[in-house]
Amino acid sequence: MSNINEETPENLTSIAEVEDAKLAATTEQSKSQSKIVFERFLRHKPAMISAVILVFITVLAFSSIGFGPIPGWWNQSYLDAGSVVNGGKPTMSLLPTWLGGSGIHFGEHPFGQDSVGKDYFALVMNGTQKSIIIGLVVGLVGTFLGAVIGAVAGYFRGWVDEVLMRITDLFIVIPLLVLAAVLGQMAGRSSNSIIALAVVLGLVTWTGLARLVRAEILSLREREYVSAAQAMGSKTSRVIFKHLLPNTIGVIVVNATFAIAGAILLESSLSFLGFGVQPPESSLGLLISQYQNAFVTRPWLFWWPGMIIVVIALSVNFLGDGLRDAFDPRQTGKRRRRAGLFAMPTRKEKP
Repeated sequence: MSNINEETPENLTSIAEVEDAKLAATTEQSKSQSKIVFERFLRHKPAMISAVILVFITVLAFSSIGFGPIPGWWNQSYLDAGSVVNGGKPTMSLLPTWLGGSGIHFGEHPFGQDSVGKDYFALVMNGTQKSIIIGLVVGLVGTFLGAVIGAVAGYFRGWVDEVLMRITDLFIVIPLLVLAAVLGQMAGRSSNSIIALAVVLGLVTWTGLARLVRAEILSLREREYVSAAQAMGSKTSRVIFKHLLPNTIGVIVVNATFAIAGAILLESSLSFLGFGVQPPESSLGLLISQYQNAFVTRPWLFWWPGMIIVVIALSVNFLGDGLRDAFDPRQTGKRRRRAGLFAMPTRKEKP
C-alpha cells in the first residue's frame, strides 16, 4: 500500500489553484452577445466595404458644400449660376497620362454644369444630403411605428390584434407608390419641407416590420421570464419595452436598414414623377427628373445622381445583409460547413 501514490493536501491545493486559474482565463475570454454580433458583422466583407463607401459618400456630401450654417470646403455654390464653359462638360479626369489620359485632376466643375451654368457637383451633393436625410427620417419613423404596433398587437392579441392587423392590411392593399404620391404631394404643398415629406413616407412604410415584430412577440410572450415579470406586477409598458422588444432587436435593426434603402428609392421615384421633393428644394430623384431630357446630349446630368442613388441603395442593402448574418447565430461556421458539405469523401485504404 505504501507504493500507491496518495494525494497530499499540498497537491490538492496546487491542483485547485490550477483549475481556478483555468476557470478565470475562460471567464475572461467569454464574450457578451453584443460583442459576438459585432465581431460577426466585422467579418462580413461586403458589409464592411459598403460601410466605408456609405460613410465616404455621406462625409463628402455634408462636408463639401456645408450643411446649414456650417460652411463647406467646396468653392462653388449650387445656387449661383454662371457662364457655361465647354458645353458644361465635366472637368474631372481620372485617367493617368501614362495610360493615354490627361492626368488625374478635378478641375473647376468635376461633374460639369447644367444649362444655366450651375456647378453640378454642388447640385448633386445638395441632392445627396436631402436624399440621405429623407432616408434616415423615413427609416426611423417607419421602424418606430412598425415596432410599437407589432409589439402591441402581438402582446394583447384578441380584438386589439384584429383591429391593428386590419389597419395594417388596409395599408398593404393600397399600392404604396400611389398612397405615398398622394400624401407626399399634400405634405409638399402644405409646408414644402423635406422633413414633412419624410414623416409622411414613414407613416406608410411600417407595415412589413409590424408583421415581423408581431410574429416575434407572439412567440416571446409565452416565455417564462415574461410570465415572471407579469406575476411580479410589472406594468404592461415595461413588459413590452423592457422584456419583449429588446429580444426582437435583430429583426428591427435589419428591417430598419432595408427601410432606409427602400425610402431613398421611393423618394427618388416620387420626385422623378413630380410628387416628391418640390423646388426650390432638391434631391437626387428630382435632379434626374429635371434633366431627363438631356440624357442624349448631356448624359452626365443624368448619370451622376443616378449612380449615387444606386450606390447608396446597394451599400445600405449590403449593410442589412451583414447585420442579418451577424444576428443569426446559425451563421457561425457557415463557410466551414459549406466547405465540408461539398468536399469529396476520402476512401480509407484497407490494411
